[in-house]
Amino acid sequence: MTHGPDSVDSPVDAALLERVLECLRVQPSGLTEHALIGQLRAAGVEPFAGARLKEPLSLFQTHFLLFHCLYRLRDHLLGQGEWVRIHCLDIGIERASGGPGAGAAGLLAHRDPLRAYYLDLTQLERMDTAAVEVLLGEFWRRLGRDQRREQALEVLDLADPVDADTVQRQYRRMAQRHHPDRGGDTTTLQQINAARWVLLADR
Repeated sequence: MTHGPDSVDSPVDAALLERVLECLRVQPSGLTEHALIGQLRAAGVEPFAGARLKEPLSLFQTHFLLFHCLYRLRDHLLGQGEWVRIHCLDIGIERASGGPGAGAAGLLAHRDPLRAYYLDLTQLERMDTAAVEVLLGEFWRRLGRDQRREQALEVLDLADPVDADTVQRQYRRMAQRHHPDRGGDTTTLQQINAARWVLLADR
């Protein structure tokens, strides 16, 4: 598998990307981030298998490396006419509109403003436990207003127009479903919490 210049110094090798891709191929309709990490751990795929997911720093590192893999796979597969959906609640592969290579640059720029963040491994290298604790707020602030709203709507599986009551109802449903006490994970719950406040503050 060939990758672009952004992967030259990456600790993620082609073998790991292939293992992640195998899991996606098994679930073509899609799966959550939590489920995908679970499959990789069950298969003994490192570094996921050895991750200490109850520790915030290890959880962040696991999340970041997975999304790094996913964005690299997206770049690669788009040239073959496939699009990787990357969302904490829906990760999967579908046919790219227009066929192989059609509008690739436009798709990458328009569909997900987070690509540059996850492909920049210095974001991972500079993180420590204290930094992880404040990551969420800084992360959302780095996005422009329109990008924040778009990402928040995606996280809560909503589409404009939405009112405050709709946001709160959907937040409660998703927070209950993804709470760690019910088998969910902290990263997803934090994203759901942040998305609610972004949408409510944007009104």
